Amino acid sequence: MKIKQVEELVGITSKNIRFYEAQGLLTPDRAENGYREYRQNNIDTLKQIKLLRKFGVPVEEIKSVFNKSQSLDDCLEEHLVVLKKERENFLKMQKLVEAILKKSTTIETLETDKWLEEVEKLEKEGIDFVNLSKIDIHMKKKAGAFVGGIVMIIFMLFIMGLTLWGNSVDPAPFGILMALIGIPGVVIIGIIVAMKIRFKEIEGGEEDEASKY
Repeated sequence: MKIKQVEELVGITSKNIRFYEAQGLLTPDRAENGYREYRQNNIDTLKQIKLLRKFGVPVEEIKSVFNKSQSLDDCLEEHLVVLKKERENFLKMQKLVEAILKKSTTIETLETDKWLEEVEKLEKEGIDFVNLSKIDIHMKKKAGAFVGGIVMIIFMLFIMGLTLWGNSVDPAPFGILMALIGIPGVVIIGIIVAMKIRFKEIEGGEEDEASKY
């Protein structure tokens, strides 16, 4: 079975399947032509990985289960502690938001210093709030991808304009003209598609993308 078939069957992207291979979580056979050949045992392994990742179990812990250095029960019990901690975080954040709502305040009358002190107090107690620096990094990455894509699109449009201008001076056969204009047009479409994919990766947290399901 080829990787595209596995991707459709299991619901895990080819990129992440290769990531799991690199992590030593599965080892597909190799055909004579060098292409990967996935068997049923690989499919079963990927489904197990997908299930554990759905629960948020880190890849390193999944590896420890697969290499028998940790039992599945121990792994899930440890992860349950993490989930309970996250639940506690959300409940405390929820109470803080509800406390602000009870004040029936507006943005102009919001007691910012008071609530920031409450947030900092909870952070000292171990409550994890939103990582603003991570959001800022994502925004910078999006801006970089956007600017790079726009520059390339403008360049392709310039080539198309130059081609049309040259054709007005020295007309070329219609088929050749369409090819010269069509190639930059296809490139522009490819850039737009690539930008959308890039934005999606950044939005999802690309540093974690390879360890998703």
